[in-house]
Amino acid sequence: MDWTSRRITAILENALLEDRATRDATTYACIDSNQRASATIIAKQDCVLSGLGCLHRILDVFSALDGTVTSHPEVTSHTEIFDGVRLRKGQSVAVIVHNARVVLSCERVILNIMQRMSGIATLTRKYVDAVEGTSAVILDTRKTAPGLRLLDKYAVTCGGGHNHRLDLSDGILIKNNHIALAGGVVPALERALRNRRGSEMVEIEVRSLEELDLVLQHGAEAVLLDNMPPDQLRQAVEHVRKSGKPIPLEASGGVTLENVRAYAETGVDFISVGALTHSEQAVDLSMRIGPA
Repeated sequence: MDWTSRRITAILENALLEDRATRDATTYACIDSNQRASATIIAKQDCVLSGLGCLHRILDVFSALDGTVTSHPEVTSHTEIFDGVRLRKGQSVAVIVHNARVVLSCERVILNIMQRMSGIATLTRKYVDAVEGTSAVILDTRKTAPGLRLLDKYAVTCGGGHNHRLDLSDGILIKNNHIALAGGVVPALERALRNRRGSEMVEIEVRSLEELDLVLQHGAEAVLLDNMPPDQLRQAVEHVRKSGKPIPLEASGGVTLENVRAYAETGVDFISVGALTHSEQAVDLSMRIGPA
């Protein structure tokens, strides 16, 4: 993750501007402008860490927005602490030593971002662990928080998952609404194959074995098996393997932590899980601040 990229910087700027962090009335009224503070971020539950790099970057972005900060932050963490590591309850994540006003004004934005990202990473790791020993790869979806997709998808990778499409320009995935408007799976697929730009892979969603057979006959290069129970998925996998066409198969719809193992054991290559980024529970992190 390049925390200095333009797109990430814009996300962090917007978060600080939303909170009016440079206009922190309480901190301005209570804290001397020259006071130094030491802040320790603590994991209050077992979790998988994501977002560690945002610490220094948020403080730098705040300084640029504020225009009056002259000191530089010191952010330290143990060498064993990095994005993707499993944290234990009570474990220290990092220590920030900086101007007290800056630390207090950035506290909530830092925690909001790290708690969300670590929540996504933690949930993703549970799914990845659940399918361990199978060939299935856990994928995310575009069901991300508006404006936070880069952070959400990076957090998925911290949990051991893989990213599907980053956005609508990132590959062709023909879904049910495209199929309905195009007049069926065959015309939708044929148009996509004819009109694609360059060598984009064409993936199409099917909801039955009959539709699967049709798209195999008409050149599908990857298939999304949507809302099929494990028994039907297994039949679909066997059908494709017998056809001799080595195309990727993705399962989607109705997948939970309780049943993801059953989906993985059908032999599908990928399992996409929207819950990774739309139903995660933020991890409980705290920031303990005192004089430096």
